[in-house]
Amino acid sequence: MSISNLSPMFRRNMGFDRLNDLFESIMPGESHYPPYNVEKIGDDQYRISVSAAGFSPDNLEINLDNQVLTITGKSSQESNDKTAEYLYKGISNRSFKLSLQLDPHVEVEQANCEHGLLTINLKRVTPEGQKSRQIPIGQKASSENSAQTENIEAPQGQ
Repeated sequence: MSISNLSPMFRRNMGFDRLNDLFESIMPGESHYPPYNVEKIGDDQYRISVSAAGFSPDNLEINLDNQVLTITGKSSQESNDKTAEYLYKGISNRSFKLSLQLDPHVEVEQANCEHGLLTINLKRVTPEGQKSRQIPIGQKASSENSAQTENIEAPQGQ
């Protein structure tokens, strides 16, 4: 089982690219099967593409538990065919389990399996309290609220 932390992919730190942190976090002795890509397709949109040649959607399972996205593939042809003698076997059709750590505000939107490629679309959702907002200069942040309160109270005082 390989576990990769993708949280550096979903953060920005003063313009520095944190992609190196991702690759440094991957252990050198781990198997890199199956191959996969992590793509940024929009400001808050990401895609994970996993090579799943020989796997049908029935043989694949995707779970999200405690911000760990686990992709499991169960090969139906894993037992060796005793009737065939392989001169060269380059197609690896074996079971796998791939685990990826997601950032706390990343949600899985959709997953598709087409032409031997499993794609998982992700979206980063920023909570309201953490979204950027413009701070007015020379005014109190609550001045708009107090102005609305005065307009409401004025008709009652007449």
